[in-house]
Amino acid sequence: MSLLSLGINHQTAPVDIREKVAFSTDQVDAALRELKALPIVNESVIVSTCNRTEIYCDLEGDSVHTLSHWLSRYHGMSEDELLPYIYQHNDEEAARHLFRVASGLDSMVLGEPQILGQLKTSYDQARSGKSINSILDRLFQHSFNVAKRVRTDTDIGSNAVSVAFAAVNLSKQIFGNLQELRALLIGAGETIELVSRHLKSQNIGSIVIANRSIENAQKLADEIGAEAVQINAVPEQLINADIVISSTASQLPILGKGATEAALRKRKHRPIFMVDLAVPRDIETQVGDLDDIYLYTVDDLRNVVDENLRSREVAAEAAQEIINLEVKAFDQWLRTHQSADHIRELRQKAETIKKQCVEKTLIQFRQDQDAEKAIELLANTLTNKMLHGPTIEMRKALKNQDEDTIRFLQSLISTD
Repeated sequence: MSLLSLGINHQTAPVDIREKVAFSTDQVDAALRELKALPIVNESVIVSTCNRTEIYCDLEGDSVHTLSHWLSRYHGMSEDELLPYIYQHNDEEAARHLFRVASGLDSMVLGEPQILGQLKTSYDQARSGKSINSILDRLFQHSFNVAKRVRTDTDIGSNAVSVAFAAVNLSKQIFGNLQELRALLIGAGETIELVSRHLKSQNIGSIVIANRSIENAQKLADEIGAEAVQINAVPEQLINADIVISSTASQLPILGKGATEAALRKRKHRPIFMVDLAVPRDIETQVGDLDDIYLYTVDDLRNVVDENLRSREVAAEAAQEIINLEVKAFDQWLRTHQSADHIRELRQKAETIKKQCVEKTLIQFRQDQDAEKAIELLANTLTNKMLHGPTIEMRKALKNQDEDTIRFLQSLISTD
């Protein structure tokens, strides 16, 4: 038996290759059944996200080529097309790799927590499909505990490393609880989508999405439970907005000082937190000069992100030390588990020999009715069968003058 992790990720393969090798949720169940049918595979888990596709297996012997051949064939690719992008980790290194993945150390964004949830989903799917047993079950459970320890004992996930998350994190630092607040998001692109999802995770009271294309605004609004408006409604919406985050492709400012002053008067100068993530800027610079306006630009947040990323890199070193210790702990468990399997197999063989000898002796006893002769037959048969393998190995050792093996074989039989 040997552990193997085999796959591709954002570091080894471009997106067009990752797309070809990805498994949809519906495909995973069928793929696990195919893997289970392979004689070499004892257990398997498939992890497939936008940034990685990995297969974790407990295999019989060295069967990496068989597995890579299966992966390429399953996705209709030639093995030569896929092999340059594949990496593999065996035994202890397979455990180390999974622990790093679970802890966010192998992610595109260092320390990101989403991968842990994706691993748990993959594990649950494999359990439901009965494609895992004791070894992978223990490995994945151990990886979840390692990830929890890394997040508890280091600062790997405590600081924002994307401008979208940094914007939301800063708003939380300013206001504290966001449940009673209203956010106005200007734009409907990828950055605003990320901002909206981060705000929802912080239980923001309500969100309005303003965009030139009302259709795009409505599509995002429907996904997150928000209200969609045309971009010309921004001055009106500003009156009730506590948080304003903008990211459009406009070449001219969308929000000016005059409209902001008017909104402040109507809201009795309750403060507004604004973040302009656009280049060129969506919010006029003079808006930041107004009392009760807290305006941050994308450059302000990038400085925060860069500093936080350096902090995460320091935390990653501490996380790696934790992982190294946990790998040793898992390896010790695996060796004990495998030893127990070998002992169990040895005892099962001995039990089979015993049953065969007893059956043969009982037949002899029924025929001769001579207990002494039957017992002698039993003893001779058992001795010959038990010593057959060791005798062959002893002859080889004597021929090669292998003193260590000779002493070991002699120690197998005790007269005590």
